Order: sequence, then C-alpha cells, then structure tokens
Amino acid sequence: MSSPSRRSMLRGLALAAAAASVPLPALAASPASASPAGYVPPLRQMRGMWIASVVNINWPSKPGLTPERQQAELAAWLDLAVARRLNSVFVQIRPTADAFWPSPYEPWSQYLTGVQGQDPGYDPLGFAVEAAHRRGLAFHAWFNPYRVSMRADPAALHPDHPGRRHPEWIVPYGGKLYYNPGIPEVRAFVQDAMMDAVTRYDIDGVHFDDYFYPVNTTAFDDSAAYAAYGAGFPDLAAWRRNNVDLLVREMQRRVRRAKPEVIWGIGPSGIWRNKATDPLGSDTSGGQSYDNLHADTRGWVKKGWLDYVAPQLYWYIGQSNADYAKLVPWWSDVAAGTGVQLWIGQAAYKAGTAGQPAEWFQPDELARHLTLNRDHPEVGGDIWYNAADVRDDRLGSISAVVSGHYTRPALAPLLPRLAGGEPPRRPVLASARRVSGGVELHVEATGPRAPFQFAVFRFDRPARRQDFADAAHLVAVVPAGRHVRWVDPDGVPGHRYHVTAVDRASRQSEPSRERRVN
Repeated sequence: MSSPSRRSMLRGLALAAAAASVPLPALAASPASASPAGYVPPLRQMRGMWIASVVNINWPSKPGLTPERQQAELAAWLDLAVARRLNSVFVQIRPTADAFWPSPYEPWSQYLTGVQGQDPGYDPLGFAVEAAHRRGLAFHAWFNPYRVSMRADPAALHPDHPGRRHPEWIVPYGGKLYYNPGIPEVRAFVQDAMMDAVTRYDIDGVHFDDYFYPVNTTAFDDSAAYAAYGAGFPDLAAWRRNNVDLLVREMQRRVRRAKPEVIWGIGPSGIWRNKATDPLGSDTSGGQSYDNLHADTRGWVKKGWLDYVAPQLYWYIGQSNADYAKLVPWWSDVAAGTGVQLWIGQAAYKAGTAGQPAEWFQPDELARHLTLNRDHPEVGGDIWYNAADVRDDRLGSISAVVSGHYTRPALAPLLPRLAGGEPPRRPVLASARRVSGGVELHVEATGPRAPFQFAVFRFDRPARRQDFADAAHLVAVVPAGRHVRWVDPDGVPGHRYHVTAVDRASRQSEPSRERRVN
C-alpha cells in the first residue's frame, strides 16, 4: 500500500519476514482496561488482517520454500487469525502483475519460487482459500492492479510476461514498472487477469489496496496515452482520475455480474483531500489521494461503486497533521447513508516500532482507536496491517485490542445488498451433554447445502428473540459441516444453548430449538 510510511517500510518488513517459521504466540497480559460497563458487543464486525506477499513481507517468508513449507507458513498465519479472534483474512495473491494461481494471463509470482514463471508445485490460491474456510475465516483476494515489477528493468520480466509482449503498456517510474492505466487495453487486461481468480476460486472478497497512479507528475510518462485518449479532459490529472474511476466502476460491475455475493472493496490512503484544498476535505494536512494518486476515494463511496471502503488511518489520536480522532468522523460522514460499509485500516506495524513518535509506544493506542470507533455507528470493524505485527504484539498492543474489544466472537459483516437473500436452513441441535472438558454440542445441518459456520449462543435463562441480535450471549463461531461436535469448556449444568447456521454471505438462520444441560 502506498502511503509514504508504508512504502518506506516494505524492504525492512521483507527482511524481518525472513524468519524460518511463524510460531503461534500467546496473548500478552493486557495493558488495557476491560470494556466499559453496559457495552454490548456487536454480532457482526469486520476483524481482518492483511497478509502481504510482495517482497515476501509475510507469506511466503522467502522464495524457494518447498510447497509443504509454504503451506505450513500460511496455515500458521491463519491459525494466528483465529487465535486473535479475527474472522477474515486479506491475502495478497497478485502483488506485481503475477499470480499465486495457475493464471492463463500472467506468470507465476517470483515470490513463490524466486523465479518468475516457475511452477511452485501446487496451487497456492486454491490451498489458501480451502485452508481459510476450513477455519471459518472469510478469504478476501488482495490484488494490486497496476504494479508490474519492483525493479526497473523490463528485461527482468519473464519472457512471456504481458509487459514483455506489450512494452507500450509499461511505464517506468521510481525504480519500478507499472502498467499504464490510461490505455484501454491495459485496463481491460488487468481486469481479465484478476477476474480469472474471481471466477475460478471460491473467494469471499475482491480487494484493492491504494496503489493506482504512483505520483502526480509528468515524471510518470504517460504523455503518449494522454495524447491518444485524453481529449475532452481539462488537464492530465482529470484524465488520470477518470481512468482510475473507470477501473473501479468496471470492476464492481464485473464482480457482481460474475459472483453477486463476492464482496468488492478498496483499502485506500486515509486522506482524500485536505480541507485547505477542498471544503469537503478532512481537517488534515497530509498527502491527498485525490491529487497524488488520482484516486477519488470519497467519490467512489458517494456513488456506491464499492461494497466497503477500508481507509488506512495510520495515525495516532491527536496527531497534528492527520488526527485519527478527526478522520474517523470524517469517513463516517462520507459513508453515512450510502450503503457502503466502513472498515478502518489500523497501523499495527507502528505500535512499539523504533523511530515512531512516543504516542505509538503507548500500549493502549490501538485499543483507544477502537473505543473511539464505537461512537461512530458507521464503522463496522477494522483490518490490521500486517500479519507479522498482529503476531508480534509489541507492547501488548494487540492483546489490549483483543481483551478490550474482541471479548466475544463476531460474525463477518452482512452487506445491505445481500441481506434480503435466502438465509440458511435452521440447524438441529441434536444434543448438549456434559463431558470431561465441559459441554459437548452435537449440531446437524439441514437443507441441501451445509452452512459455512455455526454460531453458538449460551444462556442461563430462556432466550428471547432479541437476544440473538448482538453477541452478548455468543460464545463461539464454529466452522460448519453436515455434523459438527463442539465442546464449550465453560459449559455447566443449567446452561441453555441455541445454534444458528451462517452462510458465506453472513446471513443467519433462525435459532435452533433449545437444549438445556442437565
């Protein structure tokens, strides 16, 4: 992602990621206070993390690992997500115009084997989707649309790379190569390349980060394309912005046409425009995505071209040039009434990191972000950058989030446009019996298709209908099947249980009939 601090950290994070294994950590002792009295946890909340593959930041930790080692590393990241009580992962599968699946459009990624175009010996995307779903995690496929290479030499691309076959598509800038967003054939091609994964794999979401145009200068030399296609636009910037708009709008249409229940969204840079530039902008003085990246992020939300927006609000509360406490209300106002979900990109990578301001050494800084979010009902959750920082839990900052805000499980958000679809069939709670480890539930799916998850609710009194509207009594979200047995370690005689079935869109069935433990 292209915020300056993110870009400057890419290489350092890649080196740090070269550890041979991804141990599953325990949560640190929490420095944060518990949730305030009266707080009712939401039933649905985005709890995601980004797993980056570019320059081997997270996965694989280095190129050339065996298929078994790569699979073990990804399994560890997914287990980490479960341990941190997350429900979604955003996995980068097309980092530099290459592929983590056998694509007919672009070569195998060099970050798998060290050699672009070399078959890794298995299907990483297929494995990743199945492994995530087996753990009850939603899988969002993270694509970078226009970045071609982290190196400046086109000759370093695979001989059959589209950039070699169409050198006129390529623009060098800043030591990297990019596809030219202003060429219609390029825009169609990158969509085709990404839609190949959408149509062939059982993914839950399509995700872009904030890399569009890399800069707002003519040093990114697209003058020939502007001369060919820029007629009718007042200036170069307006034409470039329209090119990105076309990509966003067309991707929405193609994703919905191919798979209506796949979620489509973008995690853009956190500042659209500053108020000093535009009265509609935020009270900030940072880099403006509208101008610098030619990304009209506010416009996409207002026009309903996204299912969600996840702005990267990578600043601390009270920061002078970009105050988290000012940006959350601004983005909430942008999203209000649009039907577009608002999830916040959180800078786990800054907490306790050398060189950051003192505020990032407060163990509860990130937890305070989520506390502030509660005052803005438009905020439907958070995505953490990146997986290594969620694992490392410097200062106990992630522990503070989990203990203060993730005290209950949460279903993934349900998009308004999907809420009216047919929910899963009501499951049967066949038994709830005492065992040595607590209370074992036996749940049976009904209907022709097994649901994605079972949501387990526990009560010490008869349940009311409204008790299923939040997570106050939700004790587990369990990967589903035709028959599932799950043990509640805190179950005791007298507890009453209900179970609901949840589908991949996060629609929920009616509760099962009650089972009381004798």
